[in-house]
Formats: sequence, C-alpha cells, structure tokens
Amino acid sequence: MSTERKRHSHITLTSHPGGPEHIPINWGAADPQKRGPLIGSTSAPEHRNVIGTHAGAYAVYRALAVAAGALDPSRRPDFTDTMPTDRVGPHPQWSETDSIVSLDPFGAVVADVYADYLAQGYDIRPSIAITKAHVDVPEIRGAIEAGRLRPDGVILRDSGAAVVTKVAIEPVWHLPGVARRFRCGEAELRRTLFEETGRMFPELVTRSDLDVFLPPIGGQTAYVFGPVAQLADPSIPLTRKGAASAR
Repeated sequence: MSTERKRHSHITLTSHPGGPEHIPINWGAADPQKRGPLIGSTSAPEHRNVIGTHAGAYAVYRALAVAAGALDPSRRPDFTDTMPTDRVGPHPQWSETDSIVSLDPFGAVVADVYADYLAQGYDIRPSIAITKAHVDVPEIRGAIEAGRLRPDGVILRDSGAAVVTKVAIEPVWHLPGVARRFRCGEAELRRTLFEETGRMFPELVTRSDLDVFLPPIGGQTAYVFGPVAQLADPSIPLTRKGAASAR
C-alpha cells in the first residue's frame, strides 16, 4: 500500500484523555531543559505536547500543499543559519510563571537550546524569528525632507531606509496563565475557546494534561530601531522628544 493511501486509511483522534506519554512542560522554568520543548508539529503525533499546531494561522495552507502532493508531511525544516541576529534575554520575567503567558520566551532559540531533542528526532519548531531588515516608512522620509530627522548612516540611511531588527512572534498561550490574567476559571476559558472556535479543538476540554495552546491566529511583528540589548536598559529612553538625529 502506498504511503499516501496508508496516511488516509486511518484517522487517529486525539480528543480523548491519556494517549502517549509526552515531554512535560514546566511553564516558567528559567532553564529551557527544565521547561521542556513545545512540540506542536504533526509529523510525529506521539511527540505532541500542546494543543494546536505551530504557525496555526497557516495550517490550512500547509494542508492544501500536503493534499496537493506538493509538500511531504514528514519533511522537517533545516535550521542552518537560522539563529537570531540579535540575542534577547534571558530576563527575570522568563522564570515568572504569570509574567509571560502568550508567547514562548525560548521560541527564537529552539535549534540551540533543544539541539539534543532535535538530534533524537523530535520535530520542534521555532515560534519567534529575529533578523535584520530595512524598512522604508513614508513618514520617516517626510521627516527627513522636513529636517526633523537627520540620517546617521547607521540606523537611518541617506536613502530614508531604516535599519531595524525584525522580530516576528507566533502566539503561544499558557492557558492557566491566560485564565489568571483575564480573571476567569481555566475550565471556563477552555470551554469558551472550544465553543467559540466552532468546536475546532476538542482537546481544550478533554485534555486537561495539556496546558499550552497554539491558537490559529496571526502573530505580531516588532521592529526595533537601534541595539536590541538597550531595550532592557532603563537608563536609555525608548524615544526622545526633539531628537535631532536618528540615534
């Protein structure tokens, strides 16, 4: 029987308690090894320890590619040269259980901190991408022309393009923490999410052993002007009124 026919001959439902033993997630642990990797990929269902899938907003497009035979569902990405261009953290908030509840602070460095798991065959995906980019913002160009900004050649080029660090973040929800943040019961949050998504994720109400949810919604992108490390330095203002240059 062909691989494709095997894949479609039987559908395994995961909407029941129990299932294969998975790597536990200790949300809020400062050590990524103690925290554990988040595995939402579909190539090895027995390894999954979250509800939903990585890049959930694009899951439908992945399904189209797989169904059309254009993408091997077992294919795993090559993380060569994908490490962040700027290192962020770790910061004390990473080990405070309720400080970060909607993203994975280790999401940009999974290829590094979970290299051993990857070598063992676990399909772990990053949820944060950090890279350099040039952005051309009409308002910045207008400010240069009006003399309100002066290009410094480092952050702001003469062309009007700004050199930034681009941080793309996929949502990762720690359900107990989200419930506490919104002052509601976790069971009520899970049930409401289940109902309001058209009962798309039954695991929300049947898998109380899974605390992390990768919702099928778009992420967010932050553009950092200047050194990323300075964001954590309270002595450096993020903006300065009346600044004469881009620094």
